[in-house]
Amino acid sequence: MLLTLATRCFTGRDVPGPAGTTLEAGREAVIGLPRFAIEELELRGLSVSAGMLGGWGVPDLEALRDAADKAGCPCLVLIEDEPLGFGETDVRARDAATDRLARLGAAAHRLGCSSVAIHVAGPDDERAFDRAAVAVKDAMPGLERLELNLLLAPHEGLTFDPDRLTDLIKRIGGFRIGSLPTFAHAHATGDPVATLRKLAPYAGAVHASVSKATKKGHSPWDLGACVEAIRSVGFANTLAIDPTGGGDPVPQVERAAAQLRSVREEEG
Repeated sequence: MLLTLATRCFTGRDVPGPAGTTLEAGREAVIGLPRFAIEELELRGLSVSAGMLGGWGVPDLEALRDAADKAGCPCLVLIEDEPLGFGETDVRARDAATDRLARLGAAAHRLGCSSVAIHVAGPDDERAFDRAAVAVKDAMPGLERLELNLLLAPHEGLTFDPDRLTDLIKRIGGFRIGSLPTFAHAHATGDPVATLRKLAPYAGAVHASVSKATKKGHSPWDLGACVEAIRSVGFANTLAIDPTGGGDPVPQVERAAAQLRSVREEEG
């Protein structure tokens, strides 16, 4: 299982640069993240938050891709932070979601990512389910031409229930549609182990959400139990550390990485 970094925790933050320098928050800090992630955090890839790339053009995206390639810490997933209204009743919201997904695909292609991840907005009812399935399915050919996968992350409403999310993935169909489970969502369902076991077989990546690390482990969810749950159904792909509790992300990532490496060693 490859340990990587979800970059959103560094949004608006400085990043330590080479030789004791500091890269100020913004474009240079983001471009410096691949080197920092692999050299200082020993994480071997990035799940890039699209919100960190606002206003970027093609040269900026290519600069990040080149920095990632040089560091040996590739951009793997481009994640849209804001939910896209594929399940909404307003056709304009669905059209806007389709347009946004196309732009995300173009950016992900420039970054060298293999996947785009989104949250689908819409109420939890059958009409919204049908609208979302049709709209996402119609948008898939554009991603497929770029050889990109689409990962659906759970979100309140239509895709909060893991069974509904897997049903939506099946309805959309194809080889390039999957899930992006998170430990935080699994905990919120009340049965994290069962939720992860349902979603992980469809997962192109998993986000190891970390909220509050302690010397004895992690609160409020058990990282070891979450890892065991996804491994029990054969998941052996990308596990991105994703601090969600605010504050300085560096010690949170370091503590979580140490715990996750320990779990990997214990389980062989």
